[in-house]
Amino acid sequence: MEKQIELNKREVLYTLKVSSRARGLRLSIYRGGAFVVTAPRYISINSIEQFIIRKSEWVIDKIDYLSKFPKSLKTERASNSKVEYKKYKAEALRLAEIKIAKYNAIYGFKFNKISIKNQKTRWGSCSKKGNLNFSYKIALLSERQADYIIVHELCHLGEFNHSRKFWDLVSKTMPDYLEIRRELYHK
Repeated sequence: MEKQIELNKREVLYTLKVSSRARGLRLSIYRGGAFVVTAPRYISINSIEQFIIRKSEWVIDKIDYLSKFPKSLKTERASNSKVEYKKYKAEALRLAEIKIAKYNAIYGFKFNKISIKNQKTRWGSCSKKGNLNFSYKIALLSERQADYIIVHELCHLGEFNHSRKFWDLVSKTMPDYLEIRRELYHK
């Protein structure tokens, strides 16, 4: 269902998808600037719009940024296409290598290799063997969001869990990590 909302004195179009499987509100902005809101059936349109308004700065920043990129030839779900993966893989690898060198100068962790993958549900992962894996989509994030993803996985080399010690490691270089997490995961 196509809807319209005013954010910061600007009319913004969005598609509302109501889903019985959705557990919370999710805001998604795709290449070309398409804005999709997914909501559970039980949430009112008023609550949905209040949520969007609270996230208005993030929404407008993302729309402006992703409008620069041409819309995929296929549907938005095709953003994990092999063509897009190949297009951004080298850029994502260069970004990861530069950021890991920068942050690991502070942490001093030993790691095996860095890989860029076409992951559908994860931004990154760290293996027990010390391999750092990242989605090619880190190349499409803001710099601070990409930094957070890279620092998060790097810190798993020191703490292979999400304990207090792990988050203390993350906060050493990313003191605003909670805010960045909220931006990434729309919570």
